Amino acid sequence: MSSRDEEQSFISDARRTQIIEATIATLNEIGFVRASLAQIAKRAGISTALISYHFGDRMDLINRTIQTLIEDNASFVLERVKAGRNCRERVHLFITSSLEYQETYPERFVALVEIVFNARTPDNTPYYKLNDDADTEPLLLELRTILRDGQVSGEFGEFDLMIMANTIQGAIGEYAAPGVASRMDAASYGAELVKIFDRAVCRYPCGNPEAAGR
Repeated sequence: MSSRDEEQSFISDARRTQIIEATIATLNEIGFVRASLAQIAKRAGISTALISYHFGDRMDLINRTIQTLIEDNASFVLERVKAGRNCRERVHLFITSSLEYQETYPERFVALVEIVFNARTPDNTPYYKLNDDADTEPLLLELRTILRDGQVSGEFGEFDLMIMANTIQGAIGEYAAPGVASRMDAASYGAELVKIFDRAVCRYPCGNPEAAGR
């Protein structure tokens, strides 16, 4: 690739990023239904024609946006989960960093929810009914892997991996429910979830084998 081609590719990538960020802002401000290309173009400070040059149509842009949001969320959480010294700590970090992401980037989380619960496929299937397989969801896949590793190592007791992972993810998602965040900050909410998690899955009290005999 020539230097001119590289420059053009860089410019195109920057423009697509700009449009996706404007889409996120639009979804956060006025919701999925009203997020037209005209509204997105207005926030990006460009023409709708320029959006159409980089994306096939509105749904192509929406799909690229949700892909970006999922990847950003996963990258944020998984990078922090690496610091866990054992499976219990990794789940703790999974919970707290997931909530930290919601609190730090509320507009991105709102945009993600707007797409998931309002977008539909060409055959009219809601997006929230798609991808039931955890292997297609990086965060759910990671959580199930940690829980399984914890069972193998003896840190965790016996439970259904799918049910436990979905329960934890569901509890994390409930922080965005109306009124929850206004009553409790993300750190406090996460601390409560961590305590509930420990009671539900750890083989020994607080994950400490020595405590079992006390």
